[in-house]
Amino acid sequence: MLYLCIPSYNEAPTVGVLLWRIRKVFQEYSREYEIIVYDDASTDGTRETLEPYRKVMPLTVIGSREHVGYSRAVEALLRTASDRTKYPRRDAVVLMQADFTDQPEHLPELVKRFEGGADVVAVERVMSESAPESVRKLARLARWLPRLWPIRSFVTVPGVKDPFGGFRLLRISIVRDLLKEQGDRPFADTPVWATNVELLRTAVRLARRTESVPLESRWDLRPRESRVRPWPDVIDLAKRGWAARSRPSPGAVA
Repeated sequence: MLYLCIPSYNEAPTVGVLLWRIRKVFQEYSREYEIIVYDDASTDGTRETLEPYRKVMPLTVIGSREHVGYSRAVEALLRTASDRTKYPRRDAVVLMQADFTDQPEHLPELVKRFEGGADVVAVERVMSESAPESVRKLARLARWLPRLWPIRSFVTVPGVKDPFGGFRLLRISIVRDLLKEQGDRPFADTPVWATNVELLRTAVRLARRTESVPLESRWDLRPRESRVRPWPDVIDLAKRGWAARSRPSPGAVA
């Protein structure tokens, strides 16, 4: 079973069509799957957009009326998938964005590597001409900053060149180990990129085998502007790297 976990905040223009494209992929690629969407108190009609799809797809919508942020939404999705699975070694979670940045047509490639024995499959985003300037700038800065200590240790994930993206597959046994380490502590309220990095660092440490795959991301299909803020995000990265310098080993996203 594949649990496709999608955090969503004000993505009404894209999330419904994204689900339809996922449905089309699995019509041609036979694999048992469920979709879990976390609606993070959207105010643009996202939940109403999702409602008709529950009748034609294996879709569950979770969330609350309070906006909790990306990291808490991801945590809720992981816990829901972990609770539902009967076969944690055979089943996997796929985290992907609701705004068309991550392409459903790439799902078979992730599954192929999972079936080949990978516990973690991380997508390394290939920048296309459609990438907004803010995304390109952050990518350039992110490539330069790891040269600096102590930021290098914070953003370096063994075997993965791009730890900032959110499109990845995790074997559920790894997810359970990660959540066990986390215990009752909620995930910290961190920016999207920080959540992605720390989650991946922890998962890779717990995994026996990690693979990465370069795939082109798309930014030209979503109607809204990018939420990336290059300089504030880089300054925050530097602060977190400095704060993490005394950690003995990567921990869960807390």
